[in-house]
Amino acid sequence: MTTRPLSHIRVLDFGHYLAGPMVGMMLADLGAEVIRIDPPGGPRWSDPAFDMLSRGKRSLVLDLKSEKGRRTALDMAMRADVVIDNFRPGVMARLGLGPADLRGVNPGIVSLSLPGFASTDAELAPLAAWEAVIAARTGQFTDMGLNRQLMGINPSFTPLGLASAYGAAFGAMSVLFALGARNRMGGEHIEVPLASALFEGLVYNCEHVEDYPTRYKSPREVELDRRRAEGLPLKLDYADLGAFLDPFYRTYRCADGRGFYVVSCSIKTHPRRALKVLGLDDLAASLPDFDAYLDRKDWPDEWAMRNYPVGDRDRARVSEAMQAAFLTRPSWEWEALFGEAKAPASAQRSSREWLADPHALAAGLVLEVMDPRYGPMRQLGNLAWLAEDAGAMDKRPAPLPDDFRAELPSLLAEPPRPTPEGSGTGGWLDGVKVIDLTNVIAGPTIGATLARFGAQVTSVQPVTPSVDPWNAIVFGLHAHRGKKSVLLDLGSVDGRTAMERLIEGADVITVNGTDEQRDALGLSRERLSNLAPKAILVQLDAWGGPRRGPKSDHLGYDDTAQAATGVMMRFGGGPETPEEHAHFGTIDALTGYAACVALGAALEERRRTGRGGVARASLAGCGAMIQAQFMYDFDGRAPFDEPSGRQARGWGPYYHCYRAADGWLFFAAPTEKDAALRRVPELSDLAGRCDEGLVDALADRFAQQPVAHWQHRFRSGSASVVPLGSLSSNREESLQRESDGPADIRCATYRAIRHDQHPMGRWVDLVAPNAVRPAKAAITIPGHAPKPGAHTRAVLSNLGYSEEEIVAMIESATAGEGWSEKYLPE
Repeated sequence: MTTRPLSHIRVLDFGHYLAGPMVGMMLADLGAEVIRIDPPGGPRWSDPAFDMLSRGKRSLVLDLKSEKGRRTALDMAMRADVVIDNFRPGVMARLGLGPADLRGVNPGIVSLSLPGFASTDAELAPLAAWEAVIAARTGQFTDMGLNRQLMGINPSFTPLGLASAYGAAFGAMSVLFALGARNRMGGEHIEVPLASALFEGLVYNCEHVEDYPTRYKSPREVELDRRRAEGLPLKLDYADLGAFLDPFYRTYRCADGRGFYVVSCSIKTHPRRALKVLGLDDLAASLPDFDAYLDRKDWPDEWAMRNYPVGDRDRARVSEAMQAAFLTRPSWEWEALFGEAKAPASAQRSSREWLADPHALAAGLVLEVMDPRYGPMRQLGNLAWLAEDAGAMDKRPAPLPDDFRAELPSLLAEPPRPTPEGSGTGGWLDGVKVIDLTNVIAGPTIGATLARFGAQVTSVQPVTPSVDPWNAIVFGLHAHRGKKSVLLDLGSVDGRTAMERLIEGADVITVNGTDEQRDALGLSRERLSNLAPKAILVQLDAWGGPRRGPKSDHLGYDDTAQAATGVMMRFGGGPETPEEHAHFGTIDALTGYAACVALGAALEERRRTGRGGVARASLAGCGAMIQAQFMYDFDGRAPFDEPSGRQARGWGPYYHCYRAADGWLFFAAPTEKDAALRRVPELSDLAGRCDEGLVDALADRFAQQPVAHWQHRFRSGSASVVPLGSLSSNREESLQRESDGPADIRCATYRAIRHDQHPMGRWVDLVAPNAVRPAKAAITIPGHAPKPGAHTRAVLSNLGYSEEEIVAMIESATAGEGWSEKYLPE
């Protein structure tokens, strides 16, 4: 039998709906033994998606409200390593299975709780935290997308399960990091509030910089500012938006009528590659290009091709020329040509098309599982995996109810898990050294996330930047927190030697790139095993999977993954009107977190075997992850008819946005339905109605009273009412100033920090690292992202270079100390 990375780990999964089961699936996909604990009568959620999330698990039915069921659960916990739940705060304790109960029988157990809101948040913790309730209160339905703002559409509902996806990734990584520290620190209880995870995952959409320079604003942001300043209405049509889209960052129509999304901006070589593929070399030669890191007063022209965005003067003519070229070939030809040219782009697809995509199937980004209920079933693929794991593609379908019953006596006959000797303090990753070779958002997110757990992270970037300051500096304010920064020319012998000396002393190396790019850096598996046999390479890319496929070496970004996996068609409402979800980083951040899950498994593998390896995640995989509740297909499947598009306000009358007398609210009663209405005098006469007019009838009633009135009316049961929040209001209401001392990151659901002592010379508001809340381990608020090159001399000195050697490296541009005079070019 093949030993899998987590085959020594036993997990008891009490999860239901999305987040908890998704954590269990991720651990099962990595080889853990996961036993799903079901209530009498079966799981709460009977759906093919739940069966998909239960792949690789076993099922045991227990009545946890009975003494016998509780005792059996504790006896199992005595012989387990991990317990997962995503009940409301306090439910497990009332069942006699809370953290103290579990640790009473197994001091080394790691328990994970995934409530909707923080258990310490007196206002929000009691709510029935359905996925859309979390999304509504956090701001996922409000101003999510520059297009929606320009069209004046607010709110708009989307069924994307972002909170559960982010929460599951944070939950899985924290469990694995805690297991790795168990011998040193003992058992652990971890809480990951899903709303906190969602707020963190959307961090790039609520980052706020003092006196933010206009040069970094997209044409859509500039138009929004103009209209607001002049008091003009925000009611553009979808067709009007094209005038405000950057030529290298938008959808075009191809000869076959399909949309084709291009993201070939911000990287020095990408705009030219895109124009060359399109046969527009003459146009490229006519466009200005110069150092992106000059202050604007020193620009020799209105804009530079390597610097997002394209200027007003040329935007229309470049877009028109590109559109005319795209109409000469079908989308599938352009996709192959752009891929070969290393110009990031993708054809627009629906979720169903992605599940049948040849690359997705070949690469293992979509799996084919023989399910006893549905027959051959296509499912979303692995979300985190190890390259050396021979069993990564082997999936056992979801269990039949209570299929573990016959094996329970054998489990209970095992000796209890040994008590860990350690009782240390600190972070789970204290002493772990990370060399970060990544750029933009997804890759740097890995290092910044590891820093909060105690890792020592050194970022290595080129002496001459290949990425413009919008991507490298503005997004780096969050993505490069907690790191040291060194600049090296890895194309030179001396620069490569310095990098290899860094790697020789490292535990982890992170890289965002294809296999071709990884090998070109000198980080092939063979080369790395010679440099640092115990080091773990964490690699993420756009299209990679457990196997190779035709697009494995194509480049891509968050938006291309959204286009390919169906997110844009879903959010926009169809193939004629695709839209990106949110402004920035929806999938980028999640992929960084998923890569941390893979790293956690690799660290467990190294702890057992002493070997390093390659931990993987991909943007395309995580594009499917945020659609997990829909990402399956089989003969006879129900239609893919989930709510989508700009005008969606909900999913039926009992899961819907309504306008109250003083603002918008979200009403959720997906299981109680009529029973919830009968408890409310003002609505009881509507119970029992099943006509299409119920949404309108409820809208009329909700409009008669303020939000607080309806919150009070639905304060009990499994129904909820919450006001529609926004990312900006949650940021402002939770803001603590850095200059006032350490921020509280353990009590409130939402927390943002104003870094008013930032080396940039401006303050910046960033979401605090409070999604993961261990009972014992320390969480560090990472320090400011350094100015690139700020630590070059110190890092080289620590490697043993003399002052004379360092000076020579800097003078020869083998090493560098900065990209610009100012931290943020103005």
